[in-house]
Amino acid sequence: MTTAEPTAERTWRQRLARWWAEFSLQTKLLAVATLVVSLLMTGITFLALNGIQRDARMSDTRYARDLGLLLSANVTPLVAEGNDRELASVADRFWRSSRSLRYIFFADPEGIIYLGIPIGSNNGSSELLLSRRLELPADIAKRPDNPLVRQHLSPDGQVTDVFVPMVSNGTYLGVVALGINPNETLLASAALTREVTVAVFISIWVLVILGSVFNALTITQPVKELLRGVRQIAGGNFETRIALPVGGELGELLEGFNTMATQLEEYKAANIEELRAAQVKQQSLIATMADGAVLLDADGAIVLANPTARRLFRWEGRNLEGNALIQELPERLAMDLQDALDIVTGGGLDSTDLRCSLGEPPRTLRIVLQSVRDASGETLKGIAMTVQDLTREVELNAAQSRFISNVSHELRTPLFNIKSYVETLHDLGDQLSEEEKKEFLGIANAETDRLTRLVNDVLDLSRLESDRQWSFEPLELAAAIEQTLRTYRLNAEEKGVSLHFEADPQLPRVLGNWDLLLQVFDNLVGNALKFSAKGGSIMLRAYPWPDLCALPSETLPEHAGPSCEVQSPLPRLRVEIADTGSGIAPRDQERIFERFYRVENAVHTEAGTGLGLSIVRGILDKHGTQIAMASELGVGTTFWFDLPLEESDNEELQLAAERQQRTSELVAAKR
Repeated sequence: MTTAEPTAERTWRQRLARWWAEFSLQTKLLAVATLVVSLLMTGITFLALNGIQRDARMSDTRYARDLGLLLSANVTPLVAEGNDRELASVADRFWRSSRSLRYIFFADPEGIIYLGIPIGSNNGSSELLLSRRLELPADIAKRPDNPLVRQHLSPDGQVTDVFVPMVSNGTYLGVVALGINPNETLLASAALTREVTVAVFISIWVLVILGSVFNALTITQPVKELLRGVRQIAGGNFETRIALPVGGELGELLEGFNTMATQLEEYKAANIEELRAAQVKQQSLIATMADGAVLLDADGAIVLANPTARRLFRWEGRNLEGNALIQELPERLAMDLQDALDIVTGGGLDSTDLRCSLGEPPRTLRIVLQSVRDASGETLKGIAMTVQDLTREVELNAAQSRFISNVSHELRTPLFNIKSYVETLHDLGDQLSEEEKKEFLGIANAETDRLTRLVNDVLDLSRLESDRQWSFEPLELAAAIEQTLRTYRLNAEEKGVSLHFEADPQLPRVLGNWDLLLQVFDNLVGNALKFSAKGGSIMLRAYPWPDLCALPSETLPEHAGPSCEVQSPLPRLRVEIADTGSGIAPRDQERIFERFYRVENAVHTEAGTGLGLSIVRGILDKHGTQIAMASELGVGTTFWFDLPLEESDNEELQLAAERQQRTSELVAAKR
């Protein structure tokens, strides 16, 4: 059964109850008394008619039995002698002598019919025979004085069938069957009785209707008008007035009602502004809530939904008032929420909550249901539902757990190495040579440097993920790149790797943070140097982007100039860092920017922290851009990113940075 069916049934019952309540006590008593009398008379008539019909059936049965015994006594000797001609003659005269006889059949002991009256039609077969064999009880031959009597309905009325066994000198000769038509006099009497009963019933109800109309017009009309006015007042329609020319006490009652309605209307006018102001404040509070809020009535139908709830459940632009909440939710969420709603509406708990996943990409929601009751706490007035979006918190908790796990793992390795070599020096110092001691101290020192780098990287990453506001100012990017190259030039010469920088002398200034960009170049150039073998090269380029576009191959209109689609909404400067190193495998490229992910190969022998590229991505997110890469094993790797130029809008850059950081967090959470 659907939700609409019980609602429709309740509405119908309420309307019936209101209709009955509108009648006065006098009218109700009159209606009940009339109904009782009508039912009593109908019952008596029904019993009388039923008795008449029962007597008619009994009379038909007795008449048919006697007629069958009479015919059997006359034809049994003829059947015993086998005188079929005389038997047919006697049966025909017997059938013609009575108008109530419908048919006469004669059957042998096996039940096969060999004679029927009337004799038949032109084709030589009896027109009333439905079968040439009778199915009779096996003990019918033992009851010659107690024929078998039964009745059946035919298109012409009820027919009484009599089956009389023919027994001569103890020999069973067969059965004679008679069909008796109903008594026409009794049928006419029963029809007359029914017609009289219907006429009496209609007459009584006509009198009841006339009496009710008279009562309503002369007595109950003022009371009904007063009751209708009270209901209008209860519904908030204080403009209702009753104008009836009625005197006496009833007139004073109507005048008092009109006075009360006038006072209530004045009170409503005086307080309507205050009520509206309170309502506006309440709706504004609900609408500005950070969490979703949905108000339900006692039946679970939506009364109000604030914009946050509409956004979370994708209800924007829809009229939800009056709709069942369960029908407006996705099927899986509706199934999870149904049990909680049943608990609250059933009075099991005043509040309950549940967590669920919704949408694609999935969002984690916490739904809290709180019952709203009247002052007595007995009657449920509605349900307040709040919806909290915990997606951000869940993602941060998951990321924090992974980060702590990775940091613990990365810290354990250098600490374990330091402890091992220091313990060896402490316990076996006298047994070690100076070269071994120096080697152990060198390893402990290297692990300490590794630990320091890891801690510094973790601190840098933590600063980037904090809510700290970074300052951006115009700066010369070429100076930052040249400073980085000077830092790594000595290491590059020792390793046999050449460093190059290509840029326009009039390179425009960019809007950024000097220290953060230095860290980006330091990490990218350092990684390129690690993965480059002897004889390799590292190339850094900087140029405005987009700086060119492909012209269409087709012929342009006569007065149309060349044009291309704008590829960047903000002015940008592109920076590329390319190396001829070992390259990165495709399976590693998908995870290269994850925390603590390291690419180890034959060329890269120096262990890193695995946080460098994560830091680079975080810094570039702060600048409202993202880093991209292209790499091929044995050929090399190229990283590139775009930086905003000096004339870029700082607020627009901040918005772009927030969007880019959010995108990066979602990607990291999916991984």
